[in-house]
Amino acid sequence: MKHSVVIFWFRRDLRLEDNAGLHQALASGYPVLPVFIFDTGILRRLTNVYDRRVDYIQQALQQMNLSLHQNQSTLQTFYGKPKEVFEKIIDTYHVHAVYANRDYEPQAIKRDDAVKKYLQTKDIHFYTYKDQVIFEKFEIVKNDGSPYTVYTPYSKKWKAELNESHYAACRISFDKFFKKSPLEIHSLSELGFQKTSMKFQKPELDISIIKEYDLYRNFPAMDHTTHLGMALRFGTLSIRKCVTFAVYHNETWLSELIWREFFMQVLFHFPYVVNHSFKTQYNYIEYRNNETEFKRWCDGETGYPIVDAGMHQLNSTGFMHNRVRMIVASFLCKHLLIDWRWGEAYFAEILNDYDLSANNGNWQWAAGCGCDAAPYFRIFNPTAQTLKFDKDFKYIKKWNPNYEQGLHEPIVAHEAARIRCLAVYKNALQQTQF
Repeated sequence: MKHSVVIFWFRRDLRLEDNAGLHQALASGYPVLPVFIFDTGILRRLTNVYDRRVDYIQQALQQMNLSLHQNQSTLQTFYGKPKEVFEKIIDTYHVHAVYANRDYEPQAIKRDDAVKKYLQTKDIHFYTYKDQVIFEKFEIVKNDGSPYTVYTPYSKKWKAELNESHYAACRISFDKFFKKSPLEIHSLSELGFQKTSMKFQKPELDISIIKEYDLYRNFPAMDHTTHLGMALRFGTLSIRKCVTFAVYHNETWLSELIWREFFMQVLFHFPYVVNHSFKTQYNYIEYRNNETEFKRWCDGETGYPIVDAGMHQLNSTGFMHNRVRMIVASFLCKHLLIDWRWGEAYFAEILNDYDLSANNGNWQWAAGCGCDAAPYFRIFNPTAQTLKFDKDFKYIKKWNPNYEQGLHEPIVAHEAARIRCLAVYKNALQQTQF
């Protein structure tokens, strides 16, 4: 006989605590079989077998599995396309329902729609819940019901609507999991990937950093940021826990968490931004797209010390300080006049904390073409940014120690690049006014 279960499908919520969809599954009255699918549609798009993100996911799943083993249950992992995986699961178990937390990316929505339609043919409900955000979809909109496209009014309404019920933790009861002998999850080699330098640790909120976040977050040498981007991207830490902490300890960090949700709702309401500028007139900018210059930017060989330091940090670790991300992105789009999509794609390959909505939103911000973006005539001067945020060259010396040797002449003079950029942007925007 098939065992009667409900399925909880882990995706961007790799934790066994404060998990909204898991909480609902455990309250269903049926034993909960937890599963994770290594989606071949996603993994096969990753060209580098040394991918820290896959390693992070695999290690996070291992930690979850150990906790489940201690409670006479196990995590079952699969490798394949989600719909085909569910066909196998339904052949093995009598599945009453499938539970999951919602995802807002266009491809994820498409994936979930396909799974839901298949499950309906088997009379199986597919329930999804809000978990990775405090407010979703149409919960924070203008009075006329349309979505916000400017951060400040969105943020004000977000804060006005917030109350303690929105960030109350969801309790998890381990005695409701399906009892099953321990299973091992897929190894990296089985997935076609290599072991990396990534070492997963359960994410923690550091009060010493968060309390002073507003004071030191812009100084890359101090590294006074939370480093929680990866945990929020893969859900190893609850957004509700973060917001609780931010409400009590730092308004500026709360604002950063709201920016995260702002970009998520922009992506949900305007999915065309994945491939196109939010401000459509910016699609007509005549980018130079010089491949040699793009490679020099990727390799950290632009001749601008802070830009090169940022790219060296990214290429070496998969992480880059947020202030430096803004500098290198502005440099690519405006100094070199290279399409923001080239930079976005490069970050998507390497960033440990890559998140489509944030990556897309921030690159469009830097290029001037996105929601609430920096105006096109705002062009960061890398030298001025260095004097303001790394005046002692501590960050540069760490990540670009050979800068004083002048190995690379500046790829372009700042003033000449600024004049050229202003002319190209102005010309494109004037043409689209008619």
